[in-house]
Amino acid sequence: MKRNKLRTALTGFAVAWGIFMLIFLLGAGNGLINAMTLQSDQFLDNSMAVGGGRTSKPYDGLQEGRSIELTDKDMAVTGNNFPANVNETGGTYDVDGLTLSHGANYVSSTLTGVYPNEIKINKKEMLYGRFINDIDIRQKRKVIVLGEDDARELLPAGTERLVGRYVDVDSVAFRVVGVYKADRSGMNTSAYTAFTTLRAIYNKGDKVGTILFSFKGLDTQEANDAFEEQYRARLNSNHRAAPDDERSVWIWNRFTQNLQMNTGIGIIRTALWVVGLFTLLSGIVGVSNIMLITVKERTREFGIRKAIGAKPSSILRLIIIESVVITTFFGYIGMVLGVAANEYMDATIGRMKVNSGLFEATMFYNPTVGIDVCVAATVVMVVAGTLAGLVPARKAARVRPIEALRAE
Repeated sequence: MKRNKLRTALTGFAVAWGIFMLIFLLGAGNGLINAMTLQSDQFLDNSMAVGGGRTSKPYDGLQEGRSIELTDKDMAVTGNNFPANVNETGGTYDVDGLTLSHGANYVSSTLTGVYPNEIKINKKEMLYGRFINDIDIRQKRKVIVLGEDDARELLPAGTERLVGRYVDVDSVAFRVVGVYKADRSGMNTSAYTAFTTLRAIYNKGDKVGTILFSFKGLDTQEANDAFEEQYRARLNSNHRAAPDDERSVWIWNRFTQNLQMNTGIGIIRTALWVVGLFTLLSGIVGVSNIMLITVKERTREFGIRKAIGAKPSSILRLIIIESVVITTFFGYIGMVLGVAANEYMDATIGRMKVNSGLFEATMFYNPTVGIDVCVAATVVMVVAGTLAGLVPARKAARVRPIEALRAE
């Protein structure tokens, strides 16, 4: 190793590079996967959102292209006709372009009427006060829950002091009962009031914008597909639409969305491991080739050693020690560099977000790899490198002294 410094360094570089690339690729992949998981965690997994669309085919004497708007009848069907699967049913309705004001401060926002299950299904975190409750629904209370950003605009000095005060929504006064944390996704920016209150004030009759419900007992893709088909046919019958018309009513199933995302994540992880392992393999092949060259160059030396009494085990030990030293030393260097690269990514782009002005999304989150994976990868390289050196070592140990002394 001392006599062939360049060759040893190049072999060690292949070993270190293999370890480094495996750790670096897994860290970068984990950053993307963690960001995807973070986005999906904004909603309850076992939940669905349902809304009206437009018919895409003629049915029952009616033309395609009709606009479908959900009603209380659809909510009743959801809660009453599917008791084995549907847990808690709620609805939402939006009124856009409203002005919220408090004193001299005002902000333009959307007011959404909701049921209490909104906070669980769309996972909102309350900063101050409470969310809409069942009493608000029954009594049609004029209460409002503000987003963090809107509350800061209305009362910059201490948003928590808004709870209990009144804000004007256009010309109607609402009492603030809570302030929730903004998630910057662009999807949870409304001010919330009781569903029944909003419909009464804005004269929406029995209209429902979106039906929200959590479900149980649907644990596979096939079970969810069967439920959606049956559920869509039942809602379509309420609006004289074809039972199999998928555009008349849209269904956002968060469970099947997560199944698809998990499949994609599995493919990404597999691809990263395959690339990383092949990179490791290149290092192992490099060590094996160098050991073969070493044995060939030192054949006469081994013959002289055996002629003066050296045992085969001592010849074997010479080659194995060289292989172990190269893979251990340079493998450790590769592991340290890989961990350092991941820590650098975590410190610089580990919380990277895209901000369009309207919404903010996390694109890269916590790009690190567990120390157990790093150590395991290094141990695999050491063991594989040792085995790679074992073959030429056994060949050198079996050579006869007379044949070794004749070697050029």
